[in-house]
Amino acid sequence: MLLHIGAFRLDIDSKHASLWHSLAPKTRVLCTLLLIFAIALTPNGRWWTWAHYAGVVGVIALCSRVTLAVLCKRVAIESVFISIVLVGTLFRGGGTVLWHWGWLQVTTVGLQVLGSVTLKSVLSLVMANVLILTTSVPSLLQALVALRMPPLLVAILASMYRYIAVLADEFQSMQRAARSRNLMGSNRWQRLVVGNMFGSLFIRTLERGERVHQAMVSRGYDGLPPMAEATTASRRDIVALTVITGLTLLGQGVYLLR
Repeated sequence: MLLHIGAFRLDIDSKHASLWHSLAPKTRVLCTLLLIFAIALTPNGRWWTWAHYAGVVGVIALCSRVTLAVLCKRVAIESVFISIVLVGTLFRGGGTVLWHWGWLQVTTVGLQVLGSVTLKSVLSLVMANVLILTTSVPSLLQALVALRMPPLLVAILASMYRYIAVLADEFQSMQRAARSRNLMGSNRWQRLVVGNMFGSLFIRTLERGERVHQAMVSRGYDGLPPMAEATTASRRDIVALTVITGLTLLGQGVYLLR
């Protein structure tokens, strides 16, 4: 999710009031994981099952009152990185050959795998982005702690979100300094300067991380960022988990019965 962090505000719809927002953060994470695992574990070519899951994901997105323009933009940006892997699935052997050029060939099996993996990726990305857009980062980290995620991983995620804006500002100041010295004139110099910037930024990040960690330890840091009191699960959360579990099992039953 940090590939398009832009304005460093991931949870732009976390203040809305909706049925989805009324659930505890832990429940939202569990519902999201259930749907993503069900989508990912569905065998290739089960189109009716994915149509069922697409309907469930669409209903959740509408109930959460997420900003659809932002959701579509983030999914589109993330899909660019996944498309490099998706193209490789098209040239899989098996089935009827529809097109070939030298050793490259497009078969019916390749098209089926490409369509299946694409649907899995898009539905999973939409569900994950709905969760991130509608859940504040502190609440999300708190939910991960409540779900027994390793504390070190939670601390890394918290630090990454907190200080990535600082690193971006540092890189922009280095870029302005390079432009003021007329070092970004040609493409060759641009590549060289940007490469050196990344190397220098890595060293500065390491040094700043050591200083920040020492300051945190001196103030009583015990491996976890400070968390608010955990939100207790209500009857509404239990009902939501039951409904999502039933819908995921129903989707799996769709292809088993066909």
